[in-house]
Amino acid sequence: MSLVISDDLVRASGLSERELFLEIVLMLFRQDKISLGKASELMGMHRMQFQKLLDDRGICVHYDVAEFQQDLNNLQEIS
Repeated sequence: MSLVISDDLVRASGLSERELFLEIVLMLFRQDKISLGKASELMGMHRMQFQKLLDDRGICVHYDVAEFQQDLNNLQEIS
């Protein structure tokens, strides 16, 4: 599934497309909708880079056993 965001919304936000996508990913991460691994994957960043980004923005890394298991499953699917 793809999500189309209007050019008007991108312009109104004052952000680039990538910056807007980052804000969406961060929002989903903060709301526990996606894991740390999935968020970093979506952004095309190494997990440590993404964790640094979270730290720079004062966002806590909430990484529990369920997220660890999900990341393991994702890694197994990729392999």
